[in-house]
Amino acid sequence: MTKSSGVSAEGVRAKVSVERALSEFRAGRGVVLAHGAERAIVFSAESVEPAHAAAISEAAAGRARLVLPAARLRRLGMDRTLAGAVALPVVDPQRIAQLVLHLDARIDAPVAPLAEIDAAALELSALALVLPPVIIAPLQGPPPDDMMIVDVADIHDFRAANVRDLRLVARAPVPLEGAGETEFVVFRGGEGMRDQVAIVVGKPDMGEPVSVRLHSACLTGDLFGSLKCDCGDQLRGTVRWMAENGGGVLLYLDQEGRGNGIANKMRAYRLQAQGFDTYDADEMLGFEHDQRHFDFAAEMLKQLGIGRVRMMTNNPIKIAAMTQAGLEVVDEQRVLGRPTTHNVSYLASKRDRAGHYIDVEALAAQAPIDG
Repeated sequence: MTKSSGVSAEGVRAKVSVERALSEFRAGRGVVLAHGAERAIVFSAESVEPAHAAAISEAAAGRARLVLPAARLRRLGMDRTLAGAVALPVVDPQRIAQLVLHLDARIDAPVAPLAEIDAAALELSALALVLPPVIIAPLQGPPPDDMMIVDVADIHDFRAANVRDLRLVARAPVPLEGAGETEFVVFRGGEGMRDQVAIVVGKPDMGEPVSVRLHSACLTGDLFGSLKCDCGDQLRGTVRWMAENGGGVLLYLDQEGRGNGIANKMRAYRLQAQGFDTYDADEMLGFEHDQRHFDFAAEMLKQLGIGRVRMMTNNPIKIAAMTQAGLEVVDEQRVLGRPTTHNVSYLASKRDRAGHYIDVEALAAQAPIDG
């Protein structure tokens, strides 16, 4: 079942505007956000250099601010559940770097609630897969001619628009080791920066409950066999199980690093090497426990004709997301990888801090793989 495109001209304009802004933002260039008559230049805090600082200072005339997510504010010593903004009367790249990345930094200034442009800037940062903190430079006059202008409302609607516009673009048989009858179905839209893939294993009856796994891409584990996680084992084990048990569908989703992107995943890995667990490392960088969305995954299943699922997952968030999206979850099945000397503490963190259904003690009792 395919979905015809009914996107309006205004919808196309809005999406193109945000997509171009994301490209500029990821490249470290400023983007102008518009909210009514208000205009402000937004920069990613991770890419601010002295030349940027001078331009921001000139544009903002002493009214620049640094917007920090709640997770990073907590790590800066504040009891916060909401993001906030810190005044930057002087745009100092060194001070900004301390507030964005340093482990022992502290805030010695008031934290203001977010304006509409601030909230949209944080969302732009999340969509661009860069570090969350952003710098806002309110404009007094007209915006620079060479900068993209994007409306705040278009940024906030972008994720939902990608779900609405999700469409099947290609499909072909791709036999896999241990699963010779397998079809790859490619969708455009959804989350992340690339296409999404549904791997249909065997010939599942789409009118009956279908075994389904939502698998977020993990370059290190899926491709290179990293011992720090269990992702590669889960991926290959699920496909083998489906091939031997009536088939199923594995959705391979562009959500590296729990939705933070590969660069931020490596930043978190460096912090883990210094002794932080996986969730503390993410929080140091400004991320909450899980940045992923799964509404587009449910839409992929619906376009394949699937309405009832047997979820192959350890993650209660994925189960709840499918139910919330209107799919009937008739059963659950755990998907466990092999323990290693490098991943047992990681698995324990997922159980203890994110509620994953993992019997870590039973896994640890097995002979661990030692890299």
